[in-house]
Amino acid sequence: MSSAASPVIAVLSQGCAANFGDGEKIARALSAQHPDCSISFEFPTEQPLAFYLNVCTVKGNGTALKLLQQAVAAFPQAPVFITGCAPKDFQEEARKISDKITFTSLKALESLDSIAPKGLQNDIRILRQSPFVGIVNIEEGCLDACAFCSTKLVKGRLQSQPEDAIVDQVQRLVNDGCLEIQLSGQDCACYGFDTDTNLANLTQKILVQVPGNYKIRLGMGNPRHILGYKDALLECFQDERLYQFLHIPVQSGSERVLQLMNRKHSVKDFRNFALEVQEKFPLFTLSTDLIVGFPGETDADFQETLDLLKETRPTVCNITRFVARKGTVAARIEEANAADTPAVSDSVKHERSAKLFDAFQQIAQENNQRWVGKTCTVVTEKQGHRAGTTIARNSAYRPVALQGNIPAGKALQVRITKAEPFALIGERL
Repeated sequence: MSSAASPVIAVLSQGCAANFGDGEKIARALSAQHPDCSISFEFPTEQPLAFYLNVCTVKGNGTALKLLQQAVAAFPQAPVFITGCAPKDFQEEARKISDKITFTSLKALESLDSIAPKGLQNDIRILRQSPFVGIVNIEEGCLDACAFCSTKLVKGRLQSQPEDAIVDQVQRLVNDGCLEIQLSGQDCACYGFDTDTNLANLTQKILVQVPGNYKIRLGMGNPRHILGYKDALLECFQDERLYQFLHIPVQSGSERVLQLMNRKHSVKDFRNFALEVQEKFPLFTLSTDLIVGFPGETDADFQETLDLLKETRPTVCNITRFVARKGTVAARIEEANAADTPAVSDSVKHERSAKLFDAFQQIAQENNQRWVGKTCTVVTEKQGHRAGTTIARNSAYRPVALQGNIPAGKALQVRITKAEPFALIGERL
């Protein structure tokens, strides 16, 4: 995407698929505004015209600040524009690193794009990081007010994109060679609640109106929103063009802690949904998130979380030690350190996260073991971390490691020969 003959603008994204989708929109807007420049999604090796850092601070400011420090150290004269989840406390820390920072937004950059020459906005090739993966952000914001979340401070309340516009974007990406479509957002499960539709309706509409050889991966969604259209959504998974994958964050197995977090679902809601999905689709990839050490979490609360993990047996589990984000309700709870919601020490947080990880690692191994001996179609995605290997994805979005350096976007028949906790090992047939 970049060329030595033209100035380079580096667009570097972090975090979730929705943020990477925003990064690609930023890149397209910049390409329209600067037709003589090349856009790079990789850290540049030579002086760029500018950096656009599309940051993520969901788990703290550290990773975003590290990226900023890297950019400033490598090319101190390059202007830096920062977008993404950049709350006030991050902005204050960032300005201490460099005085060449400008905070902007996707909306501001796209408004500039609107005055660019029209021929540039509708280039035949849709600029994106992967030629085979198209990210479509279907909504922004959410309908919840979770005590620990700083993203709501930046993204605000739910704003859904029109169904027809999404279908059109998917069609153009499929026509442009995408084999995987990622429907993304801060909370995809409440998509359409502000426009009298829902995620199941949208998914079905895409499957009906967009023919072709592609698969859809649905983005993260909070459990309570899915329950209202659960049956219609699960019916969509009968179509092989939909990855059998869902990311449904429960965050805790304790009803008491969920209330402290201001989560609006119950443990029972998540448990029942997880068990129903696994009964209907035995090899389904159910992904969830768990937070340990939320203020007030007791040993009994943690044990309930551990029990829920063992009962629902998710295929993917993101385990996070609680870190207070400035400006959130949870930060005020931790600071108050009240008798009924005392702060949890770092040592206890580490102990609890280690116990969860050990339990999950065994569950993940057993889940993946069920694939051994099966043959399946996979699509290659990228080079593996181990030299001479390639990572592919199967119908449940499980990573499959194959021997050899195989180009991305190749559909292959493989047999699963071995399972590891976080990947399957396959051989080409």
